[in-house]
Amino acid sequence: MRMERVRSRIFQYDESLFYHFNGHQGFLLSFFHMITHLGGARFTISSMVLVYLLADQESLLRQTAVISMLALTLSHLMAVGVKRMVKRIRPYAALPKANLYGHQFKDHSFPSGHTTAIFSITVPFMVTYPAFMIILLPVSLLTALSRVVLGVHYPSDILAGFFLGTVTAVVLLMNF
Repeated sequence: MRMERVRSRIFQYDESLFYHFNGHQGFLLSFFHMITHLGGARFTISSMVLVYLLADQESLLRQTAVISMLALTLSHLMAVGVKRMVKRIRPYAALPKANLYGHQFKDHSFPSGHTTAIFSITVPFMVTYPAFMIILLPVSLLTALSRVVLGVHYPSDILAGFFLGTVTAVVLLMNF
């Protein structure tokens, strides 16, 4: 009984945060619609392949790109598995006042795949090259937030994606 109340409060808070960020119009909506693609497969895969190809063969940059690609692959597989187990309905399909801006997805909501992807590729670079954090952390956070603004994820979905992408990247960094 107590656990059910805790779960209910967490969902209420999650829903409240969702409504706070979802529904922006104008420039903000255009900005988030553009930046969301940084967490998509096309950008994450192609950017890591490009860094790999442009880096010197035995360089730290190339090794970081390899770790990022491995983190991207492993975290993606885990995210797909969690989505299939949890089967959380996306907010635009579950909440009556949710606004959807863009594509309707057929898969489930938890965790956010875009958030998982962006953190899995940026964390290795932020750890290896701390100066990059000034750019990569805000870009990663804004990419994650875009998923809520656009109506395709709850805040807890992006939090789980952040955790999954970050932990996968850190574990790989510790073992290379």
